[in-house]
Amino acid sequence: MPAPSGSAPDAGSTLLAVTRSGGITGRTSTLVIKGDGSFLRVDSKGATVDRDKLSAAALTTLRTALRDADFPRLPRISTPDRPAVDAFTYAFRHDGYEVAAAQTTLPAPLGNVLAALPAFEPR
Repeated sequence: MPAPSGSAPDAGSTLLAVTRSGGITGRTSTLVIKGDGSFLRVDSKGATVDRDKLSAAALTTLRTALRDADFPRLPRISTPDRPAVDAFTYAFRHDGYEVAAAQTTLPAPLGNVLAALPAFEPR
Protein backbone atom coordinates (compact mmCIF):
# COMPACT_ATOMS: atom_id res chain seq x y z
CA MET A 1 0.00 0.00 0.00
CA PRO A 2 1.47 3.40 -0.94
CA ALA A 3 2.16 5.90 1.79
CA PRO A 4 -0.52 8.56 2.18
CA SER A 5 0.35 11.86 0.58
CA GLY A 6 -0.88 14.12 3.38
CA SER A 7 -1.51 16.92 0.90
CA ALA A 8 -4.54 17.91 -1.13
CA PRO A 9 -4.71 16.21 -4.52
CA ASP A 10 -4.40 18.37 -7.60
CA ALA A 11 -7.41 18.87 -9.86
CA GLY A 12 -6.53 16.01 -12.21
CA SER A 13 -5.54 13.40 -9.65
CA THR A 14 -7.93 10.88 -8.16
CA LEU A 15 -9.54 12.10 -4.96
CA LEU A 16 -11.55 8.93 -4.37
CA ALA A 17 -12.40 5.68 -6.12
CA VAL A 18 -15.24 3.53 -4.82
CA THR A 19 -16.22 0.15 -6.24
CA ARG A 20 -19.63 -1.26 -5.38
CA SER A 21 -20.34 -4.91 -6.04
CA GLY A 22 -23.09 -7.38 -5.26
CA GLY A 23 -26.70 -6.54 -4.64
CA ILE A 24 -29.62 -8.45 -6.04
CA THR A 25 -28.28 -8.32 -9.61
CA GLY A 26 -24.63 -8.92 -8.69
CA ARG A 27 -23.42 -5.85 -10.57
CA THR A 28 -20.08 -4.16 -10.13
CA SER A 29 -19.59 -0.45 -10.79
CA THR A 30 -16.97 2.09 -9.85
CA LEU A 31 -16.97 5.84 -9.29
CA VAL A 32 -13.67 7.62 -9.85
CA ILE A 33 -13.75 11.20 -8.57
CA LYS A 34 -10.98 13.64 -9.43
CA GLY A 35 -9.75 16.53 -7.32
CA ASP A 36 -11.71 19.04 -9.42
CA GLY A 37 -14.98 17.16 -8.86
CA SER A 38 -15.16 15.59 -12.30
CA PHE A 39 -16.02 11.91 -12.13
CA LEU A 40 -16.38 8.76 -14.18
CA ARG A 41 -18.77 5.89 -13.79
CA VAL A 42 -17.03 2.68 -14.81
CA ASP A 43 -18.64 -0.71 -15.40
CA SER A 44 -17.35 -4.13 -14.37
CA LYS A 45 -15.35 -4.44 -17.60
CA GLY A 46 -13.50 -1.18 -16.99
CA ALA A 47 -15.41 0.74 -19.65
CA THR A 48 -16.44 4.30 -18.91
CA VAL A 49 -20.24 4.48 -18.74
CA ASP A 50 -20.42 8.27 -18.48
CA ARG A 51 -18.72 11.38 -17.14
CA ASP A 52 -20.05 14.25 -15.07
CA LYS A 53 -18.95 16.80 -12.49
CA LEU A 54 -19.97 17.45 -8.91
CA SER A 55 -21.15 20.93 -8.03
CA ALA A 56 -18.79 22.99 -5.88
CA ALA A 57 -21.08 22.42 -2.88
CA ALA A 58 -21.20 18.64 -3.47
CA LEU A 59 -17.41 18.49 -3.79
CA THR A 60 -17.04 20.39 -0.51
CA THR A 61 -19.46 17.98 1.18
CA LEU A 62 -17.51 15.00 -0.15
CA ARG A 63 -14.16 16.44 0.94
CA THR A 64 -15.58 17.08 4.42
CA ALA A 65 -16.92 13.50 4.63
CA LEU A 66 -13.54 12.15 3.51
CA ARG A 67 -11.65 14.23 6.08
CA ASP A 68 -14.07 13.23 8.85
CA ALA A 69 -13.85 9.54 7.87
CA ASP A 70 -10.19 9.52 8.97
CA PHE A 71 -9.12 6.71 6.64
CA PRO A 72 -5.92 5.87 8.57
CA ARG A 73 -8.05 4.86 11.58
CA LEU A 74 -10.74 2.89 9.73
CA PRO A 75 -10.64 -0.90 9.80
CA ARG A 76 -9.16 -2.20 6.53
CA ILE A 77 -11.98 -4.74 6.15
CA SER A 78 -15.42 -4.74 7.78
CA THR A 79 -17.45 -7.86 7.12
CA PRO A 80 -20.41 -9.43 8.91
CA ASP A 81 -20.26 -12.83 10.59
CA ARG A 82 -22.99 -13.94 8.19
CA PRO A 83 -22.97 -12.33 4.73
CA ALA A 84 -26.25 -10.93 3.43
CA VAL A 85 -26.99 -12.50 0.06
CA ASP A 86 -28.26 -9.37 -1.70
CA ALA A 87 -26.18 -6.69 0.08
CA PHE A 88 -23.49 -4.57 -1.53
CA THR A 89 -19.80 -4.60 -0.75
CA TYR A 90 -17.79 -1.39 -1.11
CA ALA A 91 -14.07 -0.86 -1.67
CA PHE A 92 -12.75 2.68 -1.10
CA ARG A 93 -9.39 4.11 -2.21
CA HIS A 94 -8.45 7.52 -0.85
CA ASP A 95 -5.15 9.26 -0.10
CA GLY A 96 -3.11 6.06 -0.28
CA TYR A 97 -5.51 4.03 1.88
CA GLU A 98 -7.77 1.17 0.84
CA VAL A 99 -10.69 0.00 2.95
CA ALA A 100 -13.50 -2.43 2.20
CA ALA A 101 -16.81 -2.99 3.94
CA ALA A 102 -20.02 -4.89 3.52
CA GLN A 103 -23.16 -2.79 3.39
CA THR A 104 -24.36 -4.31 6.65
CA THR A 105 -21.13 -3.49 8.55
CA LEU A 106 -20.25 -0.19 6.95
CA PRO A 107 -18.59 2.09 9.52
CA ALA A 108 -20.67 5.27 10.00
CA PRO A 109 -17.96 7.55 8.57
CA LEU A 110 -17.98 5.56 5.32
CA GLY A 111 -21.76 5.83 5.25
CA ASN A 112 -21.30 9.60 5.24
CA VAL A 113 -18.85 9.32 2.34
CA LEU A 114 -21.36 7.17 0.41
CA ALA A 115 -24.11 9.70 1.10
CA ALA A 116 -21.93 12.43 -0.45
CA LEU A 117 -21.33 10.49 -3.68
CA PRO A 118 -23.26 10.73 -6.92
CA ALA A 119 -25.32 7.68 -7.90
CA PHE A 120 -23.36 4.63 -9.03
CA GLU A 121 -25.69 4.16 -11.98
CA PRO A 122 -26.47 6.95 -14.45
CA ARG A 123 -30.02 8.24 -14.28
